[in-house]
Amino acid sequence: MTAADVGRVPISHQGDPGEVFERIADVGSSAILAFDGDRHVAQLQFRRYRPGVKSPRGLHDPLYWGDFDGHAPDLPSDTLAIFCYHVGQLDETDARDARYQGHGLGVRLFDYFLDWAARAGFSAVIAKAVPEVRSVMTFMGGQPASVYQARGFELAASWIDRELQAVVDEKGLALDAADRKDAARVACCIRRILPAR
Repeated sequence: MTAADVGRVPISHQGDPGEVFERIADVGSSAILAFDGDRHVAQLQFRRYRPGVKSPRGLHDPLYWGDFDGHAPDLPSDTLAIFCYHVGQLDETDARDARYQGHGLGVRLFDYFLDWAARAGFSAVIAKAVPEVRSVMTFMGGQPASVYQARGFELAASWIDRELQAVVDEKGLALDAADRKDAARVACCIRRILPAR
Protein backbone atom coordinates (compact mmCIF):
# COMPACT_ATOMS: atom_id res chain seq x y z
CA MET A 1 0.00 0.00 0.00
CA THR A 2 1.35 3.38 -0.99
CA ALA A 3 0.09 6.92 -0.45
CA ALA A 4 -1.74 6.66 -3.81
CA ASP A 5 -3.93 3.89 -2.35
CA VAL A 6 -5.31 6.08 0.46
CA GLY A 7 -8.85 7.01 -0.54
CA ARG A 8 -8.96 4.13 -3.01
CA VAL A 9 -8.99 1.18 -0.55
CA PRO A 10 -10.51 0.79 2.94
CA ILE A 11 -8.29 2.23 5.69
CA SER A 12 -10.68 2.88 8.61
CA HIS A 13 -9.26 -0.11 10.51
CA GLN A 14 -5.74 1.30 10.10
CA GLY A 15 -6.49 4.66 11.70
CA ASP A 16 -7.03 8.11 10.27
CA PRO A 17 -5.46 9.02 6.90
CA GLY A 18 -2.75 11.14 8.55
CA GLU A 19 -1.55 8.15 10.60
CA VAL A 20 -1.56 5.94 7.50
CA PHE A 21 0.49 8.49 5.53
CA GLU A 22 2.99 8.66 8.43
CA ARG A 23 3.40 4.87 8.48
CA ILE A 24 3.86 4.77 4.71
CA ALA A 25 6.53 7.45 4.96
CA ASP A 26 8.19 5.62 7.86
CA VAL A 27 8.42 2.06 6.49
CA GLY A 28 7.41 2.38 2.82
CA SER A 29 3.93 0.86 3.19
CA SER A 30 1.20 0.18 5.74
CA ALA A 31 -0.45 -2.91 4.25
CA ILE A 32 -0.18 -5.63 1.65
CA LEU A 33 -3.30 -5.44 -0.54
CA ALA A 34 -5.20 -8.05 -2.53
CA PHE A 35 -7.58 -7.38 -5.41
CA ASP A 36 -10.08 -9.40 -7.40
CA GLY A 37 -9.85 -7.49 -10.67
CA ASP A 38 -10.21 -3.86 -9.57
CA ARG A 39 -12.05 -4.73 -6.35
CA HIS A 40 -10.13 -4.57 -3.06
CA VAL A 41 -10.79 -7.87 -1.24
CA ALA A 42 -8.17 -8.15 1.51
CA GLN A 43 -5.27 -6.52 3.30
CA LEU A 44 -2.61 -7.42 5.82
CA GLN A 45 -1.79 -4.38 7.93
CA PHE A 46 1.55 -3.68 9.58
CA ARG A 47 3.64 -0.90 11.05
CA ARG A 48 6.91 -0.33 12.87
CA TYR A 49 6.96 -2.15 16.20
CA ARG A 50 6.82 0.10 19.24
CA PRO A 51 7.66 -1.63 22.54
CA GLY A 52 5.21 -1.09 25.38
CA VAL A 53 2.22 -0.08 23.24
CA LYS A 54 -1.08 -0.26 25.14
CA SER A 55 -4.38 -0.44 23.31
CA PRO A 56 -6.67 2.32 24.61
CA ARG A 57 -9.82 0.34 23.74
CA GLY A 58 -8.65 -3.26 24.04
CA LEU A 59 -9.82 -5.47 21.17
CA HIS A 60 -11.65 -2.55 19.60
CA ASP A 61 -8.60 -0.52 18.64
CA PRO A 62 -5.97 -1.25 15.97
CA LEU A 63 -3.26 -0.90 18.64
CA TYR A 64 -4.50 -4.18 20.17
CA TRP A 65 -2.28 -6.00 17.66
CA GLY A 66 0.83 -4.20 18.91
CA ASP A 67 -0.04 -4.64 22.61
CA PHE A 68 1.84 -7.70 23.87
CA ASP A 69 0.91 -7.13 27.52
CA GLY A 70 4.58 -7.17 28.57
CA HIS A 71 5.31 -10.51 26.85
CA ALA A 72 7.54 -9.23 24.01
CA PRO A 73 11.34 -9.42 24.25
CA ASP A 74 13.67 -6.60 23.24
CA LEU A 75 13.84 -6.28 19.47
CA PRO A 76 15.75 -4.08 17.01
CA SER A 77 14.25 -0.68 16.18
CA ASP A 78 13.72 -1.77 12.57
CA THR A 79 11.22 -4.47 13.56
CA LEU A 80 7.81 -4.58 11.89
CA ALA A 81 4.64 -5.54 13.75
CA ILE A 82 1.88 -7.35 11.92
CA PHE A 83 -1.47 -5.92 12.83
CA CYS A 84 -4.49 -7.68 11.36
CA TYR A 85 -5.76 -9.47 8.29
CA HIS A 86 -8.94 -8.19 6.67
CA VAL A 87 -9.91 -10.98 4.27
CA GLY A 88 -13.16 -10.34 2.43
CA GLN A 89 -13.11 -6.60 3.20
CA LEU A 90 -14.79 -4.86 0.29
CA ASP A 91 -15.47 -1.49 1.95
CA GLU A 92 -14.91 0.52 5.13
CA THR A 93 -17.42 -1.48 7.19
CA ASP A 94 -16.81 -4.47 9.46
CA ALA A 95 -18.65 -6.70 6.95
CA ARG A 96 -16.60 -9.46 5.33
CA ASP A 97 -17.51 -11.27 2.12
CA ALA A 98 -17.25 -14.98 2.96
CA ARG A 99 -16.47 -15.85 -0.69
CA TYR A 100 -12.89 -14.67 -0.07
CA GLN A 101 -12.38 -16.48 3.24
CA GLY A 102 -11.03 -19.96 3.83
CA HIS A 103 -9.00 -20.10 0.60
CA GLY A 104 -5.58 -19.17 1.99
CA LEU A 105 -5.67 -15.52 0.90
CA GLY A 106 -4.48 -14.30 4.31
CA VAL A 107 -1.54 -16.71 4.27
CA ARG A 108 -0.59 -15.61 0.73
CA LEU A 109 -0.62 -11.96 1.88
CA PHE A 110 1.55 -12.99 4.82
CA ASP A 111 4.09 -14.81 2.65
CA TYR A 112 4.30 -11.82 0.32
CA PHE A 113 4.76 -9.52 3.32
CA LEU A 114 7.66 -11.62 4.68
CA ASP A 115 9.41 -11.47 1.31
CA TRP A 116 8.80 -7.70 1.07
CA ALA A 117 10.12 -7.14 4.64
CA ALA A 118 13.31 -9.10 3.87
CA ARG A 119 13.88 -7.23 0.59
CA ALA A 120 13.29 -3.90 2.38
CA GLY A 121 16.00 -4.78 4.95
CA PHE A 122 13.97 -5.06 8.16
CA SER A 123 15.61 -7.18 10.89
CA ALA A 124 12.59 -8.77 12.54
CA VAL A 125 8.83 -9.24 12.50
CA ILE A 126 6.62 -9.59 15.56
CA ALA A 127 3.02 -10.77 15.51
CA LYS A 128 0.22 -11.54 17.93
CA ALA A 129 -1.13 -14.98 17.06
CA VAL A 130 -4.79 -15.73 17.64
CA PRO A 131 -6.33 -18.96 18.92
CA GLU A 132 -6.53 -21.86 16.48
CA VAL A 133 -10.34 -21.89 16.56
CA ARG A 134 -11.72 -20.99 13.11
CA SER A 135 -14.62 -18.86 14.41
CA VAL A 136 -12.25 -16.88 16.64
CA MET A 137 -9.69 -16.51 13.82
CA THR A 138 -12.42 -15.12 11.56
CA PHE A 139 -13.70 -12.75 14.25
CA MET A 140 -10.22 -11.52 15.16
CA GLY A 141 -8.76 -11.30 11.65
CA GLY A 142 -5.52 -13.04 12.49
CA GLN A 143 -3.48 -16.21 12.12
CA PRO A 144 -2.76 -18.91 14.71
CA ALA A 145 0.73 -19.61 16.07
CA SER A 146 1.06 -22.71 13.85
CA VAL A 147 1.02 -20.51 10.72
CA TYR A 148 3.77 -18.31 12.13
CA GLN A 149 5.85 -21.24 13.37
CA ALA A 150 5.65 -22.92 9.94
CA ARG A 151 7.37 -19.79 8.57
CA GLY A 152 10.25 -19.72 11.03
CA PHE A 153 8.73 -17.68 13.85
CA GLU A 154 9.54 -18.59 17.42
CA LEU A 155 6.83 -18.60 20.07
CA ALA A 156 8.11 -16.09 22.63
CA ALA A 157 5.10 -16.30 24.99
CA SER A 158 1.44 -17.20 25.14
CA TRP A 159 -1.28 -16.08 27.54
CA ILE A 160 -5.05 -16.01 28.01
CA ASP A 161 -6.51 -12.68 26.88
CA ARG A 162 -9.32 -12.11 29.39
CA GLU A 163 -11.11 -9.57 27.19
CA LEU A 164 -11.06 -12.00 24.27
CA GLN A 165 -12.37 -14.74 26.58
CA ALA A 166 -15.35 -12.54 27.47
CA VAL A 167 -16.07 -11.88 23.77
CA VAL A 168 -15.71 -15.59 22.90
CA ASP A 169 -18.23 -16.43 25.65
CA GLU A 170 -20.61 -13.59 24.75
CA LYS A 171 -20.66 -14.40 21.03
CA GLY A 172 -20.52 -18.19 21.44
CA LEU A 173 -17.43 -18.42 19.24
CA ALA A 174 -16.19 -21.67 20.79
CA LEU A 175 -19.03 -24.03 21.50
CA ASP A 176 -17.26 -27.25 22.39
CA ALA A 177 -15.21 -27.66 25.56
CA ALA A 178 -11.94 -28.45 23.75
CA ASP A 179 -12.13 -25.25 21.69
CA ARG A 180 -13.32 -23.13 24.62
CA LYS A 181 -10.29 -24.09 26.74
CA ASP A 182 -7.86 -22.35 24.39
CA ALA A 183 -10.24 -20.03 22.52
CA ALA A 184 -8.73 -16.93 24.16
CA ARG A 185 -5.05 -17.97 24.14
CA VAL A 186 -2.98 -15.48 22.16
CA ALA A 187 0.77 -15.60 21.56
CA CYS A 188 3.75 -13.40 20.80
CA CYS A 189 5.57 -14.75 17.73
CA ILE A 190 8.89 -13.40 16.45
CA ARG A 191 10.98 -13.99 13.37
CA ARG A 192 14.41 -12.52 12.85
CA ILE A 193 15.09 -11.80 9.19
CA LEU A 194 18.35 -11.98 7.32
CA PRO A 195 18.09 -9.22 4.74
CA ALA A 196 18.04 -10.31 1.10
CA ARG A 197 21.38 -9.97 -0.65
